[in-house]
Amino acid sequence: MVFTPPPASRQLGFHERLVAARSRWLAPALQEALKSVDPNTLSAQLATYAPAAARQLLAAAKIRDEYVFPTPLVLEAQPMLLGYYRLLLGRPQKSFYSAAKDGFGVFKSMEERGVLSPSQKAKLADLCMAIGQSMADLVSQISPTITREDVEQLPLLTIGSQLQGGNNNVIGKQATEDVFTSILSIIPRGMVVHQKATEVQLRNQAGRLVWVTLASDPDVQVREENANPPPESLYKLAIEIKGGTDNSNAHNRAGEAEKSHQKARQQGCPEFWTIIATKGVDMAKLKTESPTTNHFFNAAEILAQAGPDWENFVGRLRSTFGI
Repeated sequence: MVFTPPPASRQLGFHERLVAARSRWLAPALQEALKSVDPNTLSAQLATYAPAAARQLLAAAKIRDEYVFPTPLVLEAQPMLLGYYRLLLGRPQKSFYSAAKDGFGVFKSMEERGVLSPSQKAKLADLCMAIGQSMADLVSQISPTITREDVEQLPLLTIGSQLQGGNNNVIGKQATEDVFTSILSIIPRGMVVHQKATEVQLRNQAGRLVWVTLASDPDVQVREENANPPPESLYKLAIEIKGGTDNSNAHNRAGEAEKSHQKARQQGCPEFWTIIATKGVDMAKLKTESPTTNHFFNAAEILAQAGPDWENFVGRLRSTFGI
């Protein structure tokens, strides 16, 4: 019998999404956020939002309280970590944010965009209290067998179904949104003038406004305020994001990016980038499919926010923004 090797493309797609999740909603993201918070303030807040009985059980299992219980301090430092605690509870995004009776829908932008509005900030205490009660119940029900591995791996069970849905239905859209989130992470918060779900406005070091917009055709557009009259914005950069990891189809995706870049060029844009899976791809051929692209970046590294392509991407983006 001759066996046909099963394709690895689905798992490659999952890995691409997983590396993005690590820097947003999983334990590595929490570890990074904890570096910037005051430990004394954190301890004081945990005493408020984490019931003492549950904390004792966690201490016996050598699990740090903040890895189970949310606090306003941590969520202010990194709003996306609301997704970490949601995943630990085993709640899918749809049910967690859409159930009107639960009231969590107002916090959706925290997880998806890292946005924390004044009205959301005012409700963080109530949010942490509510989630803390559920976490205490989870800890008590699992104990005395709860382990650090449970805390690390339980979120993966929930995110697995989330990734499956993304793979089947909206992998391209999700990849675009995840890259946009990576772009926003580069912008210093002090420079942000206004932010909404699909656009951030910042003031750069030259004092000019810059608009970074999640759109379509191309996926991300960067415009800068014109220093001279008439008052208009200058189209500075077009970024095309092509989700998917099937090498055999990479050149078709590059061709799709080329069409979008040609449209942006007609609108006066001078710079064109394409974010696409480049592992195992003939780059020379890829460039023939999209000759307008000035720079190709590996999608996996941009999503993971790590690697040579990410460092190159960050440097060029900072220069484009003027930050």
